[in-house]
Amino acid sequence: MNPNPYIDEDLQALADTVRRFAEDRVKPGFLERDKTRDLDRGLLREMGELGFICPELPEQHGGLGMGCLAAGVIHEEIARADLSFSYLNLLASLNGQILSKYGNPEVVGPWLHKLTKGEAICCIALTEPRGGSDAANLRLRIERDGDFYVINGEKTSISAADQADIAVVFGRTGKPEDGAHGVTAVMVPMNTPGITTSRFDCHGQRAIGRGSIFFENVRVPMSHRLGDENKGFVQVMHGFDFSRSLIGLQCLAVARVALEETWEYITQRQAFGQPLSAFQGVTHPLAQFDTEVEGARLLCLQGLWLKDKGLPHTAEAGMAKWWGPKLAYDVIHQCLLCFGHGGYDRGLMEQRLRDVLGFQIGDGTAQIMKTIIARARAGRKFVPA
Repeated sequence: MNPNPYIDEDLQALADTVRRFAEDRVKPGFLERDKTRDLDRGLLREMGELGFICPELPEQHGGLGMGCLAAGVIHEEIARADLSFSYLNLLASLNGQILSKYGNPEVVGPWLHKLTKGEAICCIALTEPRGGSDAANLRLRIERDGDFYVINGEKTSISAADQADIAVVFGRTGKPEDGAHGVTAVMVPMNTPGITTSRFDCHGQRAIGRGSIFFENVRVPMSHRLGDENKGFVQVMHGFDFSRSLIGLQCLAVARVALEETWEYITQRQAFGQPLSAFQGVTHPLAQFDTEVEGARLLCLQGLWLKDKGLPHTAEAGMAKWWGPKLAYDVIHQCLLCFGHGGYDRGLMEQRLRDVLGFQIGDGTAQIMKTIIARARAGRKFVPA
């Protein structure tokens, strides 16, 4: 990791520690977990015991109170070894922010400690069959019945749907015409009667997996609500500014390790009596991508730094989210080509390419991110959609 204004000595020491763990414990199972589609809960608990999950949360919630940049450097190092496994860090950080900020402490407190210890996985159930980007146009119903909410409907394309222990579920409590202002968020234990799940056969990120969650008269106490009724979407979605910067860092970390391996490979591979590195057609694309990865990473760190300072960071987060995954895919694609037929075989480069592609879709498309950036710059009333 190159020194820069955002990474001080303490954060660098943290990154070094996480890299050793990732190299020793996470990397060896990278290819195998893609085949078995097993996340390895034991490895998740190891990561939790070391304090590598939600370090940004206050100590009373099980975190270390270290700030969002600390979460960022951890995400980078785990993602270098396995992007799919680092998704667990992402889910914990995103949902940890939501639960700690909007949940009833007596209800969410025990779950937050389980999350940070690696003893539980929390998914976020937002996307529905009729659409993902139009997230405010939800159909899943959440209706009151005494002191309970009753949930009916389907969520789809949910990461870790069949592996999660709890879910942050968004549903409609208001009228359809209310849009984002008629949506409520609730925390739902996944062993609640009436919940069933399915799992898709995904192109990448196969260990974390995606699937559908079906709710049939699922009853949860009103104490499980997150934020205010009918305001869950508007309140909770602010947390995505944090996760979007993390996603950029995760994907760019994969691009960085791919570049490192490719620079080394082209100095060793011979063609026409010279190493591949002697040919500008090989080195110039890599040099350009190396430059762009370095710049994009600094943008992601800037977003986390702004969040730690309590300053606006919505535009930076949107930039990180659309640019990071796309750039990472393009970089890994180029690296794979440099390895020739060997890169096309099932292996590190091929799996990395599959894994990063999903982040161009999930958690907000490039088109949505650019709209968010435009609204931040020009003002929402001038960019209605």
